[in-house]
This record gives sequence, structure tokens and C-alpha cells, in this order.
Amino acid sequence: MIFFHTTRDQVLTALQSVCGIVERRHPMPILANVLLRKTGSTLEFISSDLELQLRTASDLGGDVGDEAITVGARKLIDILRSMPDLQTVTLDAQDSRVVLRGGKSRFTLQTLPAQDFPLAREGDDFSPPFSIPQKALKRLLGQVSFAMAQHDIRYYLNGILFEVEGDELRLVATDGHRLAFASATLDVDMPKQGVILPRKTVLELQRLLSDDQGTIEMRFSGNRAKFAFGSIEFSTNLVEGRFPDYARVIPTDHQYSAMLARTAMLSALQRTAILTSEKIRGVQLVFEPGVLRVVASNAEQEEAVDELDIDFQGVGFEIGFNVTYLIDVLSNTADETVNLHFTDSTSSVLLTLPDDPKFRYVVMPMRI
Repeated sequence: MIFFHTTRDQVLTALQSVCGIVERRHPMPILANVLLRKTGSTLEFISSDLELQLRTASDLGGDVGDEAITVGARKLIDILRSMPDLQTVTLDAQDSRVVLRGGKSRFTLQTLPAQDFPLAREGDDFSPPFSIPQKALKRLLGQVSFAMAQHDIRYYLNGILFEVEGDELRLVATDGHRLAFASATLDVDMPKQGVILPRKTVLELQRLLSDDQGTIEMRFSGNRAKFAFGSIEFSTNLVEGRFPDYARVIPTDHQYSAMLARTAMLSALQRTAILTSEKIRGVQLVFEPGVLRVVASNAEQEEAVDELDIDFQGVGFEIGFNVTYLIDVLSNTADETVNLHFTDSTSSVLLTLPDDPKFRYVVMPMRI
């Protein structure tokens, strides 16, 4: 059976949209494959790693009928990438092999039985769907994803909290030292529900979401989440556990506030970070009326000092931070003005954006 007969670009686009989660070698060999399932004239591409499952479907020519095979995903992508952009390609299934043809090239690949491919079991306990623009969700993820933990034994920190309530979608990420919060308004009212998306799921969503005018539909259940956007259907397991009460972490009262230029602050931090200790990565922020000095030093008694003009009228004040935590947030926002709110050198500091009141970033100071 001929599964597709179309241009190399169309097949490659479909494959790349679902195969980001596929490893070249996997303890379960079939999970290094992509499932090709023909139903009538429609061809589905499905990938899975047992936690995430991605699916896309399109009409790519070939025979009409019902048949399914699995073939090595990375090999297929590598072969297609090596061909000319507008090359016409054909995939023909023959017994336990497939033959991929393009121009004068021919590749014979082994397959594994489609019935052995582990498809996700979808329950019927999903919440009502809600949608927001893809561009909006991509922006929210960019605002908070850098604050996720990576390999924390508190597994519920290795992801992002998605919380819906009323007409608001809230995203929260924390690694225990800093916390990022961002929200968006929905066009429907939803009952309160919160789920934790795994780190791998978050990174894959960021890879797939586009800046066009399309929307993304979301649905949550007790142990899975489903997303649909464009031609892609995306489902994932959730992280079990109780996410920290972020509302208690975000401070509301402050004694001092300072307004500063994001780009200038980011540049100063990146320069002074060069002379920070590799283990501590600490910088000292020294606030004085109208001036901020960024100071870093290391065990070799080297020192870096950078000075910025800022809008600050309080009394002299010093506070230390892990410079990475500040660079991360300033690198992941496009706003050119940021506000810092603080009380003393031992209390958490709140960073806000005058042009985006729905974003908050909390970072704990460090003793230097």
C-alpha cells in the first residue's frame, strides 16, 4: 500500500510536528518509531513516549484504504532532510518493510507491527474545553517556564501549574528559590481546576506553538491534559502532587520601590556576572537615591562594579541575589521598564512590569 505520494516538504512538516519527543534509541524499540495510520485518504502520524502522545493528520495522496505501520522516526526524518526541497516522495509498505522513493533514490526500512504501538487511553472525565490564542499561551509559557525546577526531588516543582478559575488562566512555576506568575483572560467561565504539566510537556508545547492567529483548545482530567491546535492533537500525563500555595509566596506590602530600564539592567548583570564565584553566582545590588550599583567579586579578590541611573528615592539599601535568577527574568520579557519592590535585605523581592499587571516574579535574596 502506498501511504503517501507528495512533496518532501509536506511529509517532513508533518513528521517534525510530532517527532520531537521521539528518541533515536529507546528501551522499548517501538517507541523509537512513528505510527503511520491510513484511514481512507487521511494519513495520521502518531508518536508517543508513554507520557506524551502527539498526533497530526492530513491528506498526502497515495492509496485509499485502512492500514497502519510503524517505522523509525529519526531515520525517516534524516532521509527526507537529505532530499531536495520540492522532491516528490512515495512511501510504499511491503510486508514488514517500507520503501521510500524520491527521484532516483530508494531507501528500504524495517517496520514493527502497528498493533504493538502503545496508544494513550483517553477517559471521559475531561473538563469542558476552553481556548486562548496560541500566541497568548506561548507568551505565558515564556514568562514562567525558566523558573521551573529541573531535577528536584520535589517532583511537583518539575513543571508548571496550569490553573483555571472563572475567566482566568494562571500559569505558575517555581524551583523553591524564585517564582514566576502570569495569567490571561478567557472568554468563558470555568470551574476552578489546577493541574501540573511536566517539564518535557512544557518544552514541547513551546516548540510547537506558533505566533499566528490560531487558538489552542485545552481540556484537563484527573491524570491527563489534552491540547488541540492547528492540525496537532497533544495529550500528556500530569505530575501528581500538591503545588505550593503561590498566593502566600507573592508579597503584597513593600517599603521601597525602584523603577529601572530592563535592557540596561540586564547588560550590567551580564557584565558583572563574569566575576562572580562559579558556585555562589552572587551579586550585590546597592540602592541609593537615583543610582543603583551592581557589585560582584570572587575568591581571587577580583571585583566588578557597574552603575545605573534609576528612579529610586528611598534611603541607602543593599541586597544580594543569585545573578542567574535576575538574568533569567530580564531575558524572558520584552517590556523595557521593570519595577522592583522590597522591604529589607532578608525578605523576598517582587518584580513587576508596569505594562503587564498580570505578571509577577518573586525571588529570594541571598547573603553574600
